[in-house]
Amino acid sequence: MKAVKSDLQSVIKSLKLLTEKAEKIAGQLDAVENIKATPSRIAKVSKSSARKKTSTTATDTVMNIIKRQKKGIDTAALKKKTDFDTKTIRNVIFRLKKQRKVQSTDRGVYVAI
Repeated sequence: MKAVKSDLQSVIKSLKLLTEKAEKIAGQLDAVENIKATPSRIAKVSKSSARKKTSTTATDTVMNIIKRQKKGIDTAALKKKTDFDTKTIRNVIFRLKKQRKVQSTDRGVYVAI
């Protein structure tokens, strides 16, 4: 009987500790919800997401440069204007040729279609 009583007391003690921990976590969650609900925080998040959407890709950058050149542009000039490495330029040119947005007039010279 004494063993059961001591077991019950230890269970009660553990339950009290768990209740205190649960209340502490609930308080922390309320604090986090209050921080998320402030309007200045929401405005900052929406501004940063708007900036990410307007960024241009390497393909867009190269395509815009090629479009500006009436007689065409070679890979060396693209490399100078964009500061991309040779492999990136080759991959972008390949992608644009596959999409039929660019064609090759001479070896290494590209014109927008």
